[in-house]
Amino acid sequence: MAQDHAALPTKPTAITPTPVRGGIDFQLNGEHYHHTGDPAMPLLWYLRDVLQLDGTKYSGEHGEGGADLVLVNGKATSAIDTPMSKLDGKKITTVEGLVDAKGNLHPLQQAFIDEDAIGCGYCTPGWLIASMDLLNRSKDPSDNDIDTLPNLCRCGCQTRVRQAIKRAAAAMKQGAKA
Repeated sequence: MAQDHAALPTKPTAITPTPVRGGIDFQLNGEHYHHTGDPAMPLLWYLRDVLQLDGTKYSGEHGEGGADLVLVNGKATSAIDTPMSKLDGKKITTVEGLVDAKGNLHPLQQAFIDEDAIGCGYCTPGWLIASMDLLNRSKDPSDNDIDTLPNLCRCGCQTRVRQAIKRAAAAMKQGAKA
């Protein structure tokens, strides 16, 4: 019985490698990441669904209430309103990234604990991020400065948040002198 060799697939004469898939390179909490998925994906869903970092919260379709804030190059930014495509080359810090390399809380985090400024906790990550942005811009924020933060707290912790921010500012100044 003769075999029909014409029906067998032929070997390619040259192999053409698939080009490296493009992507978005950024730093998140001090580590390098390369996103090759949908460039329109909001950062919030990348953090929560892909990386399982659930500190940043959903706070409405357009970030109402500020619970979705992260720092992008040191500036408070809505993670739901920021597509991955806007993050190439950027440095992002989430609430999880506020602790130092040894796991010590940032003075702002400690101040929130000391002042019992947490309430139910849903808005706390956003408050911490917005407060970091404020403290990066103003070493001694006024009540008016604090009142301009975009965060909402339905538990009524705003007064304790104000005290925590001021406590953190004092601790950070003290730490800078040491």
